Amino acid sequence: MTQEKILVVDDEKEIAQLIRDYLRAEGFEVFLAFDGEEAVNCFREQNPHLVVLDIMLPKMDGTEVCRIIREESNIPILMVSAKKSDVDKILALGLGADDYMTKPFSPGEMVARVKAQLRRFTTLSANSKQIEKLFFGDLEIDLKGYGVTLAGKSIFLSAKEFELLGYLAQNPNQVLTREQIFDKVWSFNDYGDINTVTVHIRRIREKMEPDPSNPVFIKTVWGVGYKFTGGK
Repeated sequence: MTQEKILVVDDEKEIAQLIRDYLRAEGFEVFLAFDGEEAVNCFREQNPHLVVLDIMLPKMDGTEVCRIIREESNIPILMVSAKKSDVDKILALGLGADDYMTKPFSPGEMVARVKAQLRRFTTLSANSKQIEKLFFGDLEIDLKGYGVTLAGKSIFLSAKEFELLGYLAQNPNQVLTREQIFDKVWSFNDYGDINTVTVHIRRIREKMEPDPSNPVFIKTVWGVGYKFTGGK
């Protein structure tokens, strides 16, 4: 089995090195970057399986690094910040981050989060051997390849956005509550709250709905949750 690679980005070298040591102890190959520009270069050179990304970075901040990575890859991104405000959390998730931690945190918790994100990243494709692709008119969802195509055009979704869409699409015309979605995609034992579902639904709509304010693929069932209709 190929050793999974983790890119850790933090301008506080002691913290980055500590995270590296804990991840290495768990068998991961770890690369370090201490500013935003170095992070982007390392990401493109090493093709990591997951990125641990601090928000406050010199040369290029973490939000911009996250945006660049998300344009090129759907690997999990775990963002880190010393700020505890909900604004930072929503901003990070809105940019396509899959998880968020605030400093200080225990290295053990960081390792657990990394493992959880990597496990979820592969779960959907591993459980989709019989049904590899879903078709809804001009919409094609490749469950195994984590790809979405609409009218011949590729729609790039983050890992978490894809998992959410895949869950809805595998239960078409079924109303799913935000609690059900959060439990399936994030797990109630995970960091976060069900408002994360709303943020990710909005991001998916912005990427694939012709008119995000009047969605045709993912309908809101007010007071209950969401329903995937396949564009009908």
